[in-house]
Amino acid sequence: MSALDLYRDDGPLARAFAPLGRAAPPSVLVAVAVVPVLVLAAATGADGSRGLLAAAVAWVVLLGGASRGGALERDRFRWAVPPLLRAGEYTLILWMSAAGCADGPGAGFALLLALAFRHYDLVYRLRYRGRTPPAWLGAVAGGWDGRLVAIWVLLATDALPAGLYALAAALGVLFAAESAASWRSFDAGDRPALYDEGEGEAE
Repeated sequence: MSALDLYRDDGPLARAFAPLGRAAPPSVLVAVAVVPVLVLAAATGADGSRGLLAAAVAWVVLLGGASRGGALERDRFRWAVPPLLRAGEYTLILWMSAAGCADGPGAGFALLLALAFRHYDLVYRLRYRGRTPPAWLGAVAGGWDGRLVAIWVLLATDALPAGLYALAAALGVLFAAESAASWRSFDAGDRPALYDEGEGEAE
């Protein structure tokens, strides 16, 4: 797996949709997935209906997942794929949390704190240690796609903001504990990874 593939933080749905995007540049698919959602979120804010939010989540998961199947090495704008996916994920989380209830945005930001740590760890563990978080951690976290679907379910079942706070706490503790244990066990004699800033991959 390349570094850029790792930074995507894909879950099972994105992997399932990956074959659909083999003919298109990944950056184009992700841009088409995310940009309309950013516009809609800005235009509707907390007034977005559950149906609109469901359509937005489905749109981003389908096209964002399909972008996994494209050839990154032939995409001149491959560097933009992970940050666009993060923009889509974070925007949808805040949009759904705001639409769920008046206290929702606080819970949304709490979840973003946990996810920001996860995405920081993905980058810097590889950059400085040449290692990646264990596969089980990504499976438990659900990937960006799984998390978006789960949050929409919380919205649809009127489980916000409590459900978001619980999810934020569980993921935050899990990410921080696993990262701390991993760094504690790191052998000080291991050489750090050699990082190529141009390609964004550890060598």
